[in-house]
Amino acid sequence: MSTAPKSGGGQAHGHGHGHDHHHDDEFDRGLSYDLPVFARRRMIRLLAGASMVPLVAACSSDDSGSGSASDPASPGSSSSSSSSSSGTSGADCEVIPSETAGPYPGDGSNGPNVLEDSGVVRRDLTKSFGSSSGVAEGIPLTITLTVVDQSSGCDAPKKGAAVYLWHCDREGRYSLYSDSVTEENYLRGVQKTDAEGRLTFTSIFPGCYPGRWPHIHFEVYDSLDDATATRDIAVTSQLAFPKDVCDTVYATDGYGDSVQNLGELSLETDMIFRDGYDQQLATVEGSTDKGYTATLTVAV
Repeated sequence: MSTAPKSGGGQAHGHGHGHDHHHDDEFDRGLSYDLPVFARRRMIRLLAGASMVPLVAACSSDDSGSGSASDPASPGSSSSSSSSSSGTSGADCEVIPSETAGPYPGDGSNGPNVLEDSGVVRRDLTKSFGSSSGVAEGIPLTITLTVVDQSSGCDAPKKGAAVYLWHCDREGRYSLYSDSVTEENYLRGVQKTDAEGRLTFTSIFPGCYPGRWPHIHFEVYDSLDDATATRDIAVTSQLAFPKDVCDTVYATDGYGDSVQNLGELSLETDMIFRDGYDQQLATVEGSTDKGYTATLTVAV
């Protein structure tokens, strides 16, 4: 199996394509890039702490995810679901935390820019487009995001907003960057929200590579034109998956390396999610034989 990237959480500088001899350097640069993000978020929380204790307590109570126990059924027929607070409103409404795009964004900020390609606006992310023909194999995953306006108390949907979304494949590789998939562009795409602020992608459940909790990257734009021109990103963030669902998926064929990698991690120790993930933990339902659906409300 091709070596997976060390960290999907850090922003590398330069145009490395995920070759083995670059991995340590990419991880080091990525961590140094992430630290200012952590510092900013912690400073905001410290400054607000004294006056916002009651509100924070309420948010923690309302937003904390509750997942079901890992399904003991055999792979291929097991089903499980995990619920989190995939939506907030009123006093609980907060802008989703900003996160690094990582070293493999494919948006022109670090090497290739898939957003320039006409085929990037699509719902099905499993296949490469243009001159590429690769197909990402794995457990089917439908990703539904609802983008809402935080200034309205999260009650008003953001109609006509756009989301560029990308993630690694079953083997933990990122198209355009990782060894053996540099010529592929699968698991990347853009969609525009409908009148309810909702959009959907069909994809596969991502693998877990060393150093990062299973996640999906996304950038929110005010319009489709802004997204395809890569201008004025409203927010860059990441979606996290519940552990019980990951355990069930990774017990199936093709996800073997993810089992060990996940066993060495937790949401509380992940370099991105360790300072809070309530707003980023998706609600996931489904089964390994029928596929899963992940939903998340994104306040911007």
